[in-house]
Amino acid sequence: MPVEIRKDYLVNLPRELERVIDHARQGQPPTRGQCEYLLALEPASIEAGVVRAAADAASRERFGNEAMLLGQIGIETAPCPGNCKFCVFGKEHTTFPTARLDRREILARAHGFADGDDLYALFLMTMHEFGFADLLDTVVAVRAEIPAHTQIVVNIGDFDAAQAVELRAAGVGGAYHVCRLREGVDTDLDPARRRRTFDVIGQAGLDFYYCCEPIGPEHTPAELVEQMFLGIEAGCFQHAAMRRVWLPGSPLANRGQVTELRLAQVVAVVTLAALGCPETKSIAVHEPNLLGLSAGANVVYAEAGANPRDKAADTSGHRGLDIAGCRKMLYESGFTALCRGDGTTVPLDLESLAPPETARIP
Repeated sequence: MPVEIRKDYLVNLPRELERVIDHARQGQPPTRGQCEYLLALEPASIEAGVVRAAADAASRERFGNEAMLLGQIGIETAPCPGNCKFCVFGKEHTTFPTARLDRREILARAHGFADGDDLYALFLMTMHEFGFADLLDTVVAVRAEIPAHTQIVVNIGDFDAAQAVELRAAGVGGAYHVCRLREGVDTDLDPARRRRTFDVIGQAGLDFYYCCEPIGPEHTPAELVEQMFLGIEAGCFQHAAMRRVWLPGSPLANRGQVTELRLAQVVAVVTLAALGCPETKSIAVHEPNLLGLSAGANVVYAEAGANPRDKAADTSGHRGLDIAGCRKMLYESGFTALCRGDGTTVPLDLESLAPPETARIP
């Protein structure tokens, strides 16, 4: 017997969803209330599938079907005073000692990420508390080693206006900073202080990288919308969505983990909501996955060194995907070019996936 499909169900979408999709086609973002409605849809439903498809189409048109390849080096570990319950470095539950990659290893990893000549930006990540002078020295050293068209972005704790100016002068082009879901409840950090750093980043002329994170099954549509709009209202250069990774034995392990399908749904809503933010130039999904890249995301991160979602001391080859794997994932997602940090592009094709010694042979 053939499977019966309700043809009327496939054709007729809820009026509210049709309204959102029609507006998206015209470049108009959904309202906060509409975003909550979209996030309340069952992830495996046809309606949620339509939302993902609409966000994907809107994103590819907005960004010209170009993707960005980013890399991050976790340069240190320590029992972190931020004490985030979703992070392996929280001071009350971490097993990591205080340690730091030496300059030689940082530079070697920087070359590993940037020597392919198509990296948009290299991120340097520290704990919430960090040595500022040493970070500046590291930025200067890395800036001298990697191509001029690859930007340097910092993923660090809160910092002030004077430090932001120094970071920019040293060669930093942007900063990743988030007032996270349930900040101050699932962390020991001050949400107001986190948000003040948003202003510092913008006033210094640094690109502001933001994310709806770390998403867990307990977070309501209203919470997700409130948190994602913080980035939109601050004019984020990049928006994103990231799920909380299930870490056995961690303080939030009993809450579980959302699926990549649910994460893709959040990516889609972030993508549509960011239509109202002209400063947004890309949408990322953490960790890299094909579902997110077919729901509006056009950015993935390769990672090395310390990773707040990984119990391994070096995430390379563990949770962290390498540059070749990220490049291939972007290609398989249908993107046709990679945007570099100076705005130039390089083709994303089969030749670009070949190993360096065989790529683009005349």
